[in-house]
Formats: sequence, structure tokens, C-alpha cells
Amino acid sequence: MAWKAPLADMQFVLQHWLRADRAWQAMPAYAEVDLDLAMQVLEQAARFSEQVLVPLNTTGDRQGCTLEHGNVRTPQGFPAAYRAYVEGGWPALACDPALGGQGLPVLLDAAMQEMLFASNHGWAMYTGIAHGAYLCLKAHASAELQARYLPGIVSGATLPTMCLTEPQAGSDLGLLRCRAEAVGEGRYAVTGNKLFISGGDHDLTHDILHLVLARLPGAPAGSRGLSLLLVPKWLEDGQRNAVHCDGLEHKLGIRASATCTLRFEGASGWLVGQAHGGLAAMFVMMNAARLHVGLQGLAHAEAAWQCARDYALERRQMRAVGHALGDADPIALHPAMRQVLLELRVRSEGMRALGYWTAHWLDVAAAAADPAQRTKASKLAALLTPIVKAAFTD
Repeated sequence: MAWKAPLADMQFVLQHWLRADRAWQAMPAYAEVDLDLAMQVLEQAARFSEQVLVPLNTTGDRQGCTLEHGNVRTPQGFPAAYRAYVEGGWPALACDPALGGQGLPVLLDAAMQEMLFASNHGWAMYTGIAHGAYLCLKAHASAELQARYLPGIVSGATLPTMCLTEPQAGSDLGLLRCRAEAVGEGRYAVTGNKLFISGGDHDLTHDILHLVLARLPGAPAGSRGLSLLLVPKWLEDGQRNAVHCDGLEHKLGIRASATCTLRFEGASGWLVGQAHGGLAAMFVMMNAARLHVGLQGLAHAEAAWQCARDYALERRQMRAVGHALGDADPIALHPAMRQVLLELRVRSEGMRALGYWTAHWLDVAAAAADPAQRTKASKLAALLTPIVKAAFTD
């Protein structure tokens, strides 16, 4: 794989399409961020992606993950790559400085996510949900839970999961059966099974925070009766929580991502947000995940374009009209192939413009000085996010 970060295209979108540097100057939270700083950040992200993640992409997918005595082992090189990611400060990029974050725009985080998914999708599945979990806990968790767990997510010492799907309930969350019962002192015992949980277990971090949708006793039927609970892999006293990985799924192309079947046997958990308000709390995380899934589509389109371009410039077959460079010309010169390549490039460039635009509206919604501008930006981001996910993945 010879993928290279499309930094020039990224800069074009930031500078000429979004004029992001001008917009940042008008937002107090980002007033010190200019185009030079933004490109320095993206250049370093490109260096990490190209030099650390790209070499692990093929080998990681060939090795896949293994389950040994209930513990998941990621492919060779994955833990070291994650340590380098943490040491570089990347988990904190768009997080609140008051919590140890760098306070940079979500737009830059979106550009970084494109690079991570393009260079090594399997590895990036472990980190991709972290910012959404950060936003969820920041918006809905109690002050005590925030103080206990947010710094770990921001620093990268802890990675989260999103535990929704169950064997009998795919996308229909109203069919979830996982239950949680109060056992005193604000603690709940969580019991049930979840499957298709990305990063449900791994060896990248010591602790893993599971955000679990479950039902409290007497909860209303359907999705209105769901509550959100935070269930750590390890308890504060050093004891292993009653969360077990029973199996690994095999997903084509991302075998290096641990997609787990989890079993909760009275595992200790704490309520996030209001009882029976779990879907509203989880939606903060799900909405961030929608944008990231869309960026995965963009990343694959860009990587596909680069691979196709390189191959078409090397493969020689027949003489191209108007060229006749020899007995056979590169297939990139044939009109039909040129159309395929150009369409792929145009689509990837268009997706980048739309995806980064959506991320930029999230920044405006969070940091604009004018309340009316924040409201407008929030509505635009809400409109564009599901479009980005659906269109880009298609």
C-alpha cells in the first residue's frame, strides 16, 4: 500500500472552500489557531499515518486478532502504534483544555480521522469512537463520573466502546433485553449479552469503558425504557469487572479490529444521565460516530483513487488515441479509464469538501460568539451529518 496523505487537497478545503482560518479568528476558543498551525498539525498526523500505520495495515489484516483465555490480542505492532499515538497527544486534539485537551477545532480532528482510516482502518476502529464517548460523558455524566473517567479518555489512557446491539436486536433498539438493577451507593449490576462491539476487548489500554444501553426494573417498553450505564473493565479497587469476551467476529477487510461478543454478569456500572434517558445520552455518541463513519467512506475513496491511479499509470495495454507512446500505452491514457479515474477523484474531493464543512459547522455551533450563529450552525450540522454518513459510505 502506497497511500499518501492528500495534504494539498486538505489545505485547499480549509483555506479556499471553508476559509476556516478567518472563521476561527472570530471564535474566542479558536482565535489563536491560524492556517499555519492547522497545517503543521495535519502534517504531523500525516507523518504518523504514513510511517506508523500504513506499514501495519496489510500485516495487521493478515494476522487478525486472537482470543486467549478471554483476553484479546491485537496484531503485532498495534499496541506500540497506539502508544505512539498517545505520546503524540492525538486523543486530546479537539478536547477541552480544562480536561487536559488541546482545544483545537473538530475540523482538524475530522481531517486526522480521514488519514487514520485511510492508512489503517482496522487500527483506527479502536480510537474512532473515543471523541464521541468524551462528548457523551461531558454532556450527560455526573461530575463524579466525569472527574473519574474523562481525563483517561482525553489522555488516551482509556478507550471506550459503544454497546448497543444484542443477538435478538440489531438496529431495533426497542428489542434490547440487557438489564441493570440498583445495588446501592449509585452502583448498578448490569446483566446481558452484546455483540458486534468494536474494541470490546484489546491490549492497547489497561482499562476499557463500556457505554451500555440497558433496562432498569419497571422501565417502559421499547426504546423509551433504555438507560445508559458506564461499565469499566477494571474497578477502582483493582478487581476485574464481570465483563467477559466470549468470541470474535470476522469482518472482511478489518480483521485487525476486535469485533467482540460481550457477556455482562452482574457487572458494576454507573448511570449516565437520567433513568430511561439512555437513548438521548447515547445519541450524542452515535451522532459523532455517524460523522466518523462518513469519513471512513471518504478515506476509502481517497485510498482507492490513489491505488487505482498508480496501477493505471503502470499497466500498459494497447495504444491510446492521440498518444502512441510505444507499442502499448498506460491504461490511464485510454478515455474510458480516464473517466473512471477522474470520477473517483472528483467524488473523493467532493466528499472531503462536504465532510469537512459538516465538521466546521460543529465548531461554529460550539464556539461562535453569536448565539444566533450557533443555533444556525447546529441545525446545519444536524441536517448534514446523516447525509454524510449515508452518501459517503455508499
